[in-house]
Amino acid sequence: MSAFRPLPLGQRIPASLHAVSCSLPTMRDVRGYEEKDPAVTRHLTSGYPRFVVHPLVQDLAAELSRRQGLAGQTLWLTSSTRMADRLAAHLGAAPVTRVNDAGLAGLAHPTDPALGSRAKTFLQNVGGFLSSRAAEAELVRRGLRPAVTAETLFAGDALAEVRRHLQPLFPGTAPADLFITNCGMNAVDAAFRAIAERQAAQGRTVWIQLGWLYLDTIALLQKFTATPADYVHVADVFDLAALDAVLARHAGRVAGIVTEVPTNPLIQTPDVAGIAMLARRHGARVILDPSVSSPFSLDVLRHADVVVSSLTKYTAGGGDLTAGLVVVNPAAAGAAELRAGIAPKVEPLHDRDLARLAAEIADTSVLLDRIQASVPRVVEFLQRHPGVRDVYWALHPASRANYLAIARTPAAVGGMITFTLRSPLDRFYDRLTLPKGPSFGMATTLICPFMYLAHYDLVSTAAGRAELAAGGLDPELLRLSVGAEPVEDILAALAAALA
Repeated sequence: MSAFRPLPLGQRIPASLHAVSCSLPTMRDVRGYEEKDPAVTRHLTSGYPRFVVHPLVQDLAAELSRRQGLAGQTLWLTSSTRMADRLAAHLGAAPVTRVNDAGLAGLAHPTDPALGSRAKTFLQNVGGFLSSRAAEAELVRRGLRPAVTAETLFAGDALAEVRRHLQPLFPGTAPADLFITNCGMNAVDAAFRAIAERQAAQGRTVWIQLGWLYLDTIALLQKFTATPADYVHVADVFDLAALDAVLARHAGRVAGIVTEVPTNPLIQTPDVAGIAMLARRHGARVILDPSVSSPFSLDVLRHADVVVSSLTKYTAGGGDLTAGLVVVNPAAAGAAELRAGIAPKVEPLHDRDLARLAAEIADTSVLLDRIQASVPRVVEFLQRHPGVRDVYWALHPASRANYLAIARTPAAVGGMITFTLRSPLDRFYDRLTLPKGPSFGMATTLICPFMYLAHYDLVSTAAGRAELAAGGLDPELLRLSVGAEPVEDILAALAAALA
């Protein structure tokens, strides 16, 4: 019997109240989700927490709105008072009401679609939403739910336990060099802002995005550099000559370089040693993000000033929480000042999320071993199938050498594969029985039409598709996150859909 069966629209993936993914079983559902079609959205019981406000958070916001007399207002519950203040500053002159209620923080504004979109997008970009476990605990405390969900939690010092597993991955670090955040994007945001502040004092305000990166990382760089001219995109991750030329053109003004190793979704690994050498020569800082394959699989700290990563991926392998990591390279110039700058910018993980992460983290290496043993077999199947056009993975010939230079072992290939088809996307996707939804790096195999979920604004217009093509991105690209199920079942599901 196969490990897979079709999942209905909106079902949580996994079947947990705090699941970070949900089923979008057809391309019609995907398009409806992006277009906010009520026929689709009314079925969603969860979603990726930075994109879909969890029903528990919605329930708590409704209760606070009632208590605070906020009729006609939209209330956003934030991860901290500090985050509510940042949101207020972002909204500028808009009339807002700060909410502080028994330790809960939030910001309300007159209900308006445009204003609501600005607020939600900001919290999505920087990782500022209240977590579902925090909302659940508060609803229970207020007598609005009978009890918190039964689950395995770490009983001791959860932060120490998480650091105990992570610190050996970053030789030379002390516990104080590792910051655990409420999600991966908050890790990126905290590192970016801390370095930007320090570098701006030296007249360095230019930031370089190397390659096509995850959408919210792109958004941070585009929106929060000092001026639009301070954001520079070097499209080709392999073109160190182009990177050197940009550094030279902005001599003395470059604050930092941000890239992913490998990138999401083309899984391209740049020459990080070469990047580090150029950055040092020009006085720029380097932020590296190894989320696609995990710090458990890649050794990158020596090439970076700061490493950021999503612990939602692989480390929280159950797929039931978001978390992030910031690591300061103790050998970096001014490491102590970097730590001091990052500490107040981190949104800490809620206590129950941290206890859940501490309970899961010991399984990371075993989960990765199972996933990474299956990936080459899935790649070989896809490469040989006549219905598949292009296949990208960690050991793609274009960057195999760069990847192996930082891989902890030759088998440490991560769990992500992306590919394109020779036949219409809709037919394949709708026939496929694998779980279909956002996120990656969990024990459950997941597939999604990534460009539709990440860049629907580009996929849905001719100009946007031209922009994607210029970046070497096919709008119909599929992103497959291989899970821990039997690889034969994964292959059988793919073969049936391709038939």
